[in-house]
Formats: sequence, structure tokens, C-alpha cells
Amino acid sequence: MELDTQLVSDSRSESLVRTCRTVAGDDLRSVTYFTHDRCEQLYLRSDLEADADLTGFVEHETDGFQARTAYRGSELGDYRYTVRAFDHGYLTRVTVANRGVFVTTDGLTLRRSEELAAALSGLLRE
Repeated sequence: MELDTQLVSDSRSESLVRTCRTVAGDDLRSVTYFTHDRCEQLYLRSDLEADADLTGFVEHETDGFQARTAYRGSELGDYRYTVRAFDHGYLTRVTVANRGVFVTTDGLTLRRSEELAAALSGLLRE
């Protein structure tokens, strides 16, 4: 897994971060864009340390690429996104084809997670 500094264009990065800030507000902690073998942290809130093992996170979050096919035909319907809860926040992962974004937040309601996932899905499809 390679940590990259220019995986996405500046305009795409700004669009993804702006969308996340609009939905999550001050609860937004970080935004990371990833593919199967590369990742780039697009945003990290200023009061947080840049010491997270991003490549380790991404290795787990690339499971989202297989989720679309793994859950195909489920009575639950099509797979859309994943939310993970931690002691100090939440992680929302959205994948489309061969790329994805995971966003970490302090707090997250079901409605906001839906809004965040829908907005990110739309941007990733562009």
C-alpha cells in the first residue's frame, strides 16, 4: 500500500472535503481517498495528530470493493456504504468501482451518515 501525495486532483480533493465539511460540520475529523493500492489523506482536522496508520486502515477498507458483489442478491438490497463505530468517533466508507473514500467524524447520526454516503457516492461516480 502506497501513501500518495497527489492521487486526486486539487479540484476533486477540494470538492470531496467541502462536501464532507458541509454534511459533518465541525465533527469532521479526516477525509481519505483510496484505491486498491494507494491512498491520500485529503483533510485532517488541525487539532488531531497525523500519526494514524492510514495504510492499515485502507487495507481494511478496501474490503468495500468486494462488498458490492458479496452482498449481491441479498434480501437487504444493494450494498451502499459502511459505518464503523469506535470509542472516539465514527468511520464512514463509500466505494465506487475501484476507488473509495473514508471519512472519520466525532459524532454521526443515521441521517447524516446517509447524507454523507449519498453525497460521496455521487462525487465518486463523476
